[in-house]
Amino acid sequence: MAFSLHAVFIVSALIFTLLNPAQGDTSTGSFIHSRAAYYPDSDEKGSETGRCGYGSFGATINYGDVAAASDLYRDGVGCGACYQVRCSNSKYCSDEGVTVVITDQGSSDRTDFIMSKKAFRKMAQNPYAASDLLSQGIVDIEYKRVSCSYPKNNITIKIDESSDYPYYLAFVIWYQQGQKDITAVQLCETINFNCKLLDRSYGSVFTTTSPPSGPLSLRMLLSGEDGDEKWVVPVNSIPENWKKGDIYDSGWRQSKISDLDRTRDNATQSHGLRLLTDEED
Repeated sequence: MAFSLHAVFIVSALIFTLLNPAQGDTSTGSFIHSRAAYYPDSDEKGSETGRCGYGSFGATINYGDVAAASDLYRDGVGCGACYQVRCSNSKYCSDEGVTVVITDQGSSDRTDFIMSKKAFRKMAQNPYAASDLLSQGIVDIEYKRVSCSYPKNNITIKIDESSDYPYYLAFVIWYQQGQKDITAVQLCETINFNCKLLDRSYGSVFTTTSPPSGPLSLRMLLSGEDGDEKWVVPVNSIPENWKKGDIYDSGWRQSKISDLDRTRDNATQSHGLRLLTDEED
């Protein structure tokens, strides 16, 4: 996967690996019974045109263990969420199943998930059982929400190609952390602290006309199913001269499932979000 960046500016020496499997905590929660299918035209990845707005990144995140969701898409709020999915037939299916990341919207015959073929095969006990699962097309499953964890990656944003500096800003959020949803995003001027609530255009894409000027602080509201909410402010800011196509490291990730902690790596203590290079994405 490669993205064309319009500028190469490194304010950090630390190299992050963008393609990293989501490590889901599967210790809590109850399973829900449903059905799952798979993308018939997929192989080792998912869709590059998913409704979450991830583009080619959405096909390869979590090493291609991704899925489209129907009701779980939730008008885009469900994008980036992780689920443990396991099929029900003990003859073919493993106990662990697979952890998938929601990157698209879609449904088949009473399904909650349309998985990449790679993820679908991972529900099986062995390659022979995987072939049998694929031949069935749609299988009974059970699933539950689990925590997404990317130990090598902070929450990252990509400035969308539709952006038009300084009149219109759109970006997509990558590497959503934990089990909470990003339900609101604000941009705040770092000098006078004026903030503007962004619109969720679709999926994980947030937009605004007449964006605030100068370096911008990003604020994200994380909301849990239990009603718990918390605003998170990454340690780094979006630079004043943001450009479409640029990919920035926010400097923040959820280090613990129960805590929403900021992380201040030595390499991300800067005044602006770190611009990632072609070698890193």
